[in-house]
Amino acid sequence: MSWIYLIIAGVLEIGFTTCLKLSNNFANLKWGAGFLVCAIMSFVFLNKATVTLPLGTAYAVWTGIGAVGTVMVGIIFFKEPFSFWRMFFITTLIISILGLKLFAEGKAQ
Repeated sequence: MSWIYLIIAGVLEIGFTTCLKLSNNFANLKWGAGFLVCAIMSFVFLNKATVTLPLGTAYAVWTGIGAVGTVMVGIIFFKEPFSFWRMFFITTLIISILGLKLFAEGKAQ
């Protein structure tokens, strides 16, 4: 269940970074509120995940999901650059996230 919590936390991180972009420096209150809700809930789910997952693994996966997702949102919705090298390094990040999932050792005490 901890990995599901961690994935939810990562998706919510994508949500809060996207809302941050759309909030126009918090001038748009709707997106500013979305940022706060997503950020708080992301940390709640990250906290739940770290009950049984190693902290370093959970944090790396959380930020990795957020980074990959935010780059993809930027490319798809905000017309940010799409290049071979950008996709190459995003792919290596995804492989690293999967490696951490596959080879996570131990449980938090």
